[in-house]
Amino acid sequence: MQFVRPRPASNGMEIRNIAIIAHVDHGKTTLTDALMRQTGMVTDASVSMDSNALEQERGITIYAKNAAIFYPPRLGEAGSPTSETSEGRRKTTKINIVDTPGHADFGSEVERVLRSIDSVVLVVDAQEGPMPQTRFVLKKSLELGLRPIVVLNKIDKPAARPEEVKEMVYELFLDLGASDEQLDFKVVYTIAREGIAKLTLAEEGVNLFPLLDTILAEVPAAKTDTESPLRVQPFNLGYDNFVGRLAVARVYEGKLKVNDAILMRNKEGKNEAGRVVKLFTFRGLERVETNEVEAGDIVMIAGLANVEIGDTICFSSEQELLPAIAIDEPTISLNFVVNDSPFAGREGKYVTNKQLRERLKKELEINVGLRIDFSDDHYKVYGRGELHVAILLENMRREGYEVQVSQPQVIIKEVGGVKSEPFEEVTVECPLEVSGTVIEKMGKRKGIMMEMKEGSGGYTRLIFEVPTRGLLGYRGEFMIDTRGEGTLYTRVLDFRPFVGVIKKRDEGSMVSMATGKALAFSLNNLQARGTLYIGPSTEVYEGMVVGNVTKGTDMAVNPIKGKAMSNMRSSGADEAIKLTPPIEVSIERGLEIMLGDEYLEITPHNVRLRKQFLTETERTRAGRKK
Repeated sequence: MQFVRPRPASNGMEIRNIAIIAHVDHGKTTLTDALMRQTGMVTDASVSMDSNALEQERGITIYAKNAAIFYPPRLGEAGSPTSETSEGRRKTTKINIVDTPGHADFGSEVERVLRSIDSVVLVVDAQEGPMPQTRFVLKKSLELGLRPIVVLNKIDKPAARPEEVKEMVYELFLDLGASDEQLDFKVVYTIAREGIAKLTLAEEGVNLFPLLDTILAEVPAAKTDTESPLRVQPFNLGYDNFVGRLAVARVYEGKLKVNDAILMRNKEGKNEAGRVVKLFTFRGLERVETNEVEAGDIVMIAGLANVEIGDTICFSSEQELLPAIAIDEPTISLNFVVNDSPFAGREGKYVTNKQLRERLKKELEINVGLRIDFSDDHYKVYGRGELHVAILLENMRREGYEVQVSQPQVIIKEVGGVKSEPFEEVTVECPLEVSGTVIEKMGKRKGIMMEMKEGSGGYTRLIFEVPTRGLLGYRGEFMIDTRGEGTLYTRVLDFRPFVGVIKKRDEGSMVSMATGKALAFSLNNLQARGTLYIGPSTEVYEGMVVGNVTKGTDMAVNPIKGKAMSNMRSSGADEAIKLTPPIEVSIERGLEIMLGDEYLEITPHNVRLRKQFLTETERTRAGRKK
């Protein structure tokens, strides 16, 4: 396909706008970091696009982030627009890169980014092949008419099968209804960790320049129509304590200057005036303040307090609106409640209802996949999945907040007069010998097996379609069933007719009937009745859940009971107490295992499960009212 090269921007530099998309852990961020180093944008090897502490700890991308590189790398004076290449002197091109999350819970980050770029680099693991999120992000890209460049990464893996995976990617393009032009995609083979790219497997890779050359050849230059009236559309939001809300936006037409008076408009009738306080462009990972930006670039705008993703920023109310950016709806909901446990206020700096409300409102400034209902004394939060909510809770606890949340519930709605619930496609890779257990558990959760393939190394790939309701709380159980050797990935499909009651677990809770410090003597007796969540010397209170029991009913226990003193010697007096290590309750595990009548209490240093009604009398009375 031939592209007409637009007129370069006034500074003489062409711009390419791309997003790097992939399934989680296929190497997007590693590839982006290597591109930054090889083009001189970053000199410190420890600097990464995944700059958030949670991203670095978990090894996943959570937030979409912007960077810009200049290729060929500039030589000579700073700001020189030319460099020597094998073809002689070639003008440097600015490549704006958006690194996107790979986890399905953060799909809303990907959707809005794709509307604002001109092509995508689809990264696929050369061993695993296309996975659920690969399908999701590719489908969105193809629907928008983008022509992806396919990067087969990790070709150095012992079990890598690049040619086979290339065919799998081609089949995926066909399944998703790609056009003839889109099917004619370029393939680049990479080892992102080593910073190597090559156009054929036989080549000896040196650097990532073959990938950059492919981007310049295949991605159309951004249109630089500076004569038309201004039209800008934000696709991401940020927040700064000094200048307030920040809009990351694509300039489609015209020019924008600092102190320009603008209008923010959308199809719902919004027509709000504002003034630009500051403008930034990107260079590497840095923001570079500037006085003027032009069509074709991706920029950051400060000073527009009420700007929203998808707004059209322009000068006149007569101008045509840019197409709105639609984001998929949330699938789960849960209540955020002020912490009122007996241990409330011990650790947190922010413990009041007002502080919780303000923090959640601030989250809405940047987290567009979230919806919050503030109409009650507790706040109903709607999210894209358990991980989406868990990341918010983890950030809040690190900031010093104390909060309690209820059990996540799937959003049920009417579709065409039929009660419907969200369904997800689940891809499981597990050892062949445990696949029967996985199939049995999925069947109990109303899952339907769509495909079963024998993989390499004694592994099997299973694909199910399961109600989201059935998946809640299953991940921990899956890890136990597969002895930690299985992987499970999901993607949201759509809303389908409600499938009825799903019985997930037959366990009850072990509930403390006393307040104090747990003793090893008592825990030694309790561990025979189920699984413990606490160890000796842990402080507990009445109504706190200290473990689970194999029977399906709750059991009141006394974890602080000590050994009775006596002057009579018993036969078991000298037996050593051997405690099985307890299961640590993290935020994600807590959201999985909690029951409908429990809260997950989250503080800066502890995560606890507790009953909503702390005393046995209150729980009995509440049970009668039902």
